[in-house]
Amino acid sequence: MLRRAVVAYKERGEAALAAVLAELLAFTALSAVSAYGRAASYAVVPVPSARRSLRGRGHDAVGTLAALAVRRLRARGLDVTLRPALGQARRVADQAGLSATERAANLAASLRVRSPAEVPSATPVLLVDDIVTTGATLSEAARALRAAGSPVPLAITVGATPRAFPVAAPTRREVRERFR
Repeated sequence: MLRRAVVAYKERGEAALAAVLAELLAFTALSAVSAYGRAASYAVVPVPSARRSLRGRGHDAVGTLAALAVRRLRARGLDVTLRPALGQARRVADQAGLSATERAANLAASLRVRSPAEVPSATPVLLVDDIVTTGATLSEAARALRAAGSPVPLAITVGATPRAFPVAAPTRREVRERFR
């Protein structure tokens, strides 16, 4: 059901779904911040879509969800600022049908921080995407932000694709170590 909602929102322009998906994203953010340990403030950085996807869809799906989630998080007392700091550094192939290894290779060095001033180095980043499949996109985005000096302790999504095998949920310590 979630997959259908995300596809309808992103690919078919069902804008009414943005509010519901942003609420899920805000809930996920609050859960992540609670598990990680609340910082004074966070920079919310959406993962950018490929230029051809933006042209084809006619809207920035993840950017819109991030902006709506920021409003909801502020209403709940969290000090967050939307920072669309990432941009495409080069073209990438369509990810559909690629293995985890192929996705990682496809995305390697594909994102960049447009201006280091867009993300203050002392402010922890809350990285946002719509769906996590293999984690390659979030890893590449975190790499680009860290290369510019930004701490990226948390990454959140609306949902995740199911894995073919069960995976134990990471402990709080494992999450901290992975996103340090």
